[in-house]
Amino acid sequence: KKNAAAILFFIHKDSTMPRSPSPAQILSRALDQADPELLARLFDLPSHLRPESSKKLPPINLKSGADTPQDSSLLTDSWQQLLQLLASLQKAQNAQDAFDVQKKIHSLYNANFANSSGNWCVPALHAVCRNTFYLANLSDGDTTKESAKEMAVTLLQESFSRTLNDRTVYNPNDGLSTTGSKKEGVLCVVNILFKIYFKLNKLRLCKNLLKPVESYKLNTKSTDMTQKIVFNYYVGRLFLFEDNFEKAEQCLMFAYSNAEPWNKRRILNFLLPIKLLRGRLPQKRLLEKYEMHQYVPLVDGLRNGDLKSFSDALEKYGELFLKRGTFLLLEKCKYIVYRNLFKRCWMIMNKTNQIPLHVMQKALIFCGTSVDIDEVECIAANLIYRNYMRGYLSHTKRVLVLSKRDPFPTASVIK
Repeated sequence: KKNAAAILFFIHKDSTMPRSPSPAQILSRALDQADPELLARLFDLPSHLRPESSKKLPPINLKSGADTPQDSSLLTDSWQQLLQLLASLQKAQNAQDAFDVQKKIHSLYNANFANSSGNWCVPALHAVCRNTFYLANLSDGDTTKESAKEMAVTLLQESFSRTLNDRTVYNPNDGLSTTGSKKEGVLCVVNILFKIYFKLNKLRLCKNLLKPVESYKLNTKSTDMTQKIVFNYYVGRLFLFEDNFEKAEQCLMFAYSNAEPWNKRRILNFLLPIKLLRGRLPQKRLLEKYEMHQYVPLVDGLRNGDLKSFSDALEKYGELFLKRGTFLLLEKCKYIVYRNLFKRCWMIMNKTNQIPLHVMQKALIFCGTSVDIDEVECIAANLIYRNYMRGYLSHTKRVLVLSKRDPFPTASVIK
């Protein structure tokens, strides 16, 4: 609404301009006044190409208000070419044609952005980057040629370099101006690249973005909370795939704590498996609030040592967890189920420090897991190795000998 108001003010209040200003006049006004919002609005996608979520404000009509020679003379050749390309984008009838034009727009804007003073052109760069990402996704459904996302990566990487390599000292409190640092635009471009890399399953390339962002502390200095949330969401997922659960939890917790309610469920899809693996079980009301019903039997199985409920739920929702990339992580939680099951055996046997393996075998069979005595011994050995149980195994006597002091340490499970 603020952007629209700025444009309406320009259209109706400036008596020296025609009632319907030409695209060149609008662009000239944006360049003369270094108006970041007005420039960014010029790159709004036409209505027939825009996602539903961005149709609240009408795009600037680049086909109305014909440019005069005087209007165009106010602009350099590269800006005139951009206006022509934006007009061509309005005429694109399908995603493939639109993306072909968008590639040229993005390439040309990267060059213009590099030659601009300060960081006031950053919002327009972000608009261009988002359009490239969105149209690349649409286009990939229409073509069997080289992936549009692959081509988009090249353009976005150039935008990343243009913002990161600016030598002006970055101060997040400076805002947008003709003297500010272009590093103001890094985080948004990085987040869009993260999205594409995850879609292309090229997670190793994320490291190339992570190191420079952290070296300049752009992820902590930035005042744009939305971009910080998105950054931590993807970095948390990256650490998750690297089995760095502590850092993954830190990043995802930051994203979850600061996200709007409608985004929390998406974050929980990756945060909950980490919480479960680290022994932190969510309350049922949280699962109900965000409609995470698939986790209810998993949590119950973990809490009660109910191997059957846990295994059945993992099998039932396995395809969903595989799609999210969290299946193997949840499968690792099975050791906590074993630990809690064996703890129940220990409590039933009046907390004796010697438990025959055949007792544990019967408990597993009761839970629907057919195992021989050697497999039971192997499971127990793994639990001792992971410090989920304290004690040792007597192979000859087929007995688990538990420590008399804290045989099932909570601190080893809840981290």
